[in-house]
Amino acid sequence: MAHSNPGFSQSPAFSNNGKDLAAWQKSQAQGGQPVVNGGMTADQLQAMYNQPSATPSDTDRMTYEDVIAKTVGAFAILLVTAAVGWFVPALAIVGALGGFVLAMVNIFKKRPSAVLVLAYAALEGLFVGGISAFFEQRWDGIVPQAAFGTLGVFAVTLALFASGKVRASKRATQIFLVAIVGYVAYTLVNLGLQFFHVGAASGTFGLSSIRVFGLPLGGVIGVVVVLLAAYSLVLDFTQIKVGVDRGAPRVFGWQAAFGLVVTIVWLYTEILRLLAIFRGN
Repeated sequence: MAHSNPGFSQSPAFSNNGKDLAAWQKSQAQGGQPVVNGGMTADQLQAMYNQPSATPSDTDRMTYEDVIAKTVGAFAILLVTAAVGWFVPALAIVGALGGFVLAMVNIFKKRPSAVLVLAYAALEGLFVGGISAFFEQRWDGIVPQAAFGTLGVFAVTLALFASGKVRASKRATQIFLVAIVGYVAYTLVNLGLQFFHVGAASGTFGLSSIRVFGLPLGGVIGVVVVLLAAYSLVLDFTQIKVGVDRGAPRVFGWQAAFGLVVTIVWLYTEILRLLAIFRGN
């Protein structure tokens, strides 16, 4: 007979499952703890209740630790392929083209893919290694300077964000987007002028080599772009925080790692170019 009263339904004596009652009777005969629903003793139930709450990792949710691990893994692959690109600089072209294609795929793919993110990191490594070798041949010691500069900007930006002193805002993000569009337009025009060898724009850095008030135009623009890249890091950190706070699925940690790789590679190349412009020929 079924009873709606919880006091009855939870008792093995009135349970629809005769096995519970049999198990309870057996435990009593053996002098053990009474067995309740599911064949668990009171001690087992208490031990279950005393267990800590499930962590984000247990529930397959995105965590800061997981994002860090995925990002470190992506950069480890990037550094390995960068060594290959360093010794075979021609592979930078393959890395640039392949990296661009995979970047588009990763950006528009609804569910992040670890394989595609790591493949992107590998191709970016070829690109970074190739252009680093080119710059190092022309400006001795510039690669370590750019690498330490990148680490410095990243560390300072992360520290300011973690302390709450720097946060992304709607207005700042709008200015950022307008500035990015302007910089892309400037870059395309500059490349076009260099390609057709138009006047002063036919040099190593094209329009960026022109001096304005004694300073190279590219140096002034480069400083602004480095600041834009730093703000892009703030946007990346913000998205990661939002993802963790909202309990995003763990797989989206790969999307976070992808975003950080894109921004840090961009930051490194801009610092590399900025140093080269200031050091001249």
